[in-house]
Amino acid sequence: MSEKPFDLIHKNLDKVVNVYLRDGRLLTGTMLGYDKDLNIALDNTIVVLEDGEKSLGRVIIRRNNILSISSEDEILWQE
Repeated sequence: MSEKPFDLIHKNLDKVVNVYLRDGRLLTGTMLGYDKDLNIALDNTIVVLEDGEKSLGRVIIRRNNILSISSEDEILWQE
């Protein structure tokens, strides 16, 4: 039986994940938590820009802005 998306998300708490946003940005950070609506909190977040990277620190991302969440080796959630 395949794992449910929330199980995959939960397994990656305190691990580095990539979050692809609807506006084309890529955020990378340590997943601190999530809620029942799949809004997520990241720490030590870096946004990858065309001309480099920018540190954002701790951020909360609303689900409606997220296209996908992935870990090093698998897609955890995808719109």
